Order: sequence, then structure tokens, then C-alpha cells
Amino acid sequence: MIPLPSPPKIIKNQKNKNQATFEIQGLYPGYGVTVGSALRRILLSSLEGAAVTEMKIKGVLHEFSTIPGVLEDMIMIILNLKNFRFIIHEGSEQKVELKVKGEKKVTGADFKMTPQIELVNPKMHLATITDKNTELNIEIKVEKGIGYEPKEQRHIKKSEIGVIVLDAVFTPIKNVNFYVESMRVEERTDFDKLSLEVETDGTITPEEAFYKASEILIKHFTLIFNGGTPELTGRKKLPIESILERNIESLKLSKRTKNALLDNNIKTLEDILKKSEKNLTEMKGMGDKAITELKRQLKKFSLELKLE
Repeated sequence: MIPLPSPPKIIKNQKNKNQATFEIQGLYPGYGVTVGSALRRILLSSLEGAAVTEMKIKGVLHEFSTIPGVLEDMIMIILNLKNFRFIIHEGSEQKVELKVKGEKKVTGADFKMTPQIELVNPKMHLATITDKNTELNIEIKVEKGIGYEPKEQRHIKKSEIGVIVLDAVFTPIKNVNFYVESMRVEERTDFDKLSLEVETDGTITPEEAFYKASEILIKHFTLIFNGGTPELTGRKKLPIESILERNIESLKLSKRTKNALLDNNIKTLEDILKKSEKNLTEMKGMGDKAITELKRQLKKFSLELKLE
């Protein structure tokens, strides 16, 4: 059996708000490609996002129409709409309206937003009105979903006249790349260092995307692990959820460290892992000794704090 390595070290290098590289050091030889391929596939296909799925423009019956007084045709407006990135805060779908009149460049800022939905790129161009008497009245439906979904694959009830159904790009990930290098671990020089580059659309941070993809993989492997009989697995079931739900009072921590965590509403292992080491050190009562103590307990479960 391949020996389990010590918990790998993860370093995040933030390029800008929507781009970051995650360096995972100390992976067993060959596991750089294994882990990198799995994370890349999940990041591109399995994270939830929001996209425009339907649109309706007053006076327009189909997607091949032209709009008098508007520079762009319907095809171009549809393509522009696909570039808008939304966050739905409540429910699984929301409708948004836009009403403008007169010569102007129409952008996402012209949509009338509600507290239930947020547009993260309001400066994005939508259309150009070239006639002072032209009125542009658009209603769009934004829905949550995963990955890419052609309009033909969605189960859509018969739409009212004038409603145009769109292909939906739900994924919040714009690009993912990874590369693997060899590194030294103690006396060996053939361990892997995985560098994973993640770029998002701004509706989610690269760090959130990275850990959500990791969580999806963990949950699926847990289902496989727990689906086997004791005869096949040779061991008792140990769902990851039961570990994360473990109360901190059951850990061998000093009274001072436990009180410091409880005072900051940290009650389980899952609550601890949601915080970075930097976050924890900024809390009252969490000095270097407490962090060392906490790391020692986490290591027993093959868990490790995020650095920042």
C-alpha cells in the first residue's frame, strides 16, 4: 500500500481579485497529475453559478429581429447578455428589468436591481441606442445552475410570445490550468508540487472555488467509501461529516484555548477549518501557543489550517 504522506502544504498566490494560484506541496509521486486533473474537472463542470436563461424585448418577436434605433441586432445583444455575471441571493431564479429611452450606451448599470440579486459587472456593454425617440424595454430571467446547459436540454414549458430562450453558461470559472514539478521531501526528490491556476468571473473568489471543488470530491469519495460493505472495505465506515461535526470540547485543548474559540462562536472542527491561521491569530486569546495546540489536534484527523 502507498504510504500516506504528511498533510501537504498549501500556499495561495493572489494575482488579482479574480485570479489566484494554489501551490500544493508534498504530494506523493504521481499524485500531482491525479489531484490536479480531478480538481480542474470539478472546477470547470460542477460549481454553481447564475446566468440569463430567458429574455424578452418589447416589440421583438424572435432572436433574428432587428430593433429600430438600436445599433446592435438581437444576436449581438444576446451575446452581450451572456457576459453579464449575477449572484442570486434569494431563491433559484429572479427577473430583472431595464427601461431606457434616448441616445445612449446601455450597460448593466441600467438594469433595475433588487436586494435578491446582484450584478457584479455593471459596466458591461449591452446595446447602443442611436435615436432619441427609441425606447428599449428588456426583461430577463436569471437562474441558478451548474456548468453549461444548451437551451434544448432544459425542460422548458411553452413560453409566451416574444420570450427568447438562451443557452446558459452557469459556471463561475473562466479558466483553470495546472502544472506539476518535482520537489524535495526529506531525503527524497521525487515528490510532486502541484500549481493550480484558477480564474473566476467575480461572483466567487478563487479560494472559495478551490475549497468548494475539494469539498465536492471529498463528498463523492465518501459516498463510494461508505457504499462498500465491511467485507470489501475491511474497515468501519468513517464519514467525513462525522469528523467535521466533532465538538471542540471533545478535543484535548487547554481550557483557555477552548474558551477563546467558543467566545468567537467556533464550536466544531468544521468551524475551525472555515477560518485561516491568520484569522485565528487575530482572535482574542489565540496566541502562538494556542495555534500550535490546535494544529496538533487537527493533525490527528489529517487536517490542516489554511494559511490565509
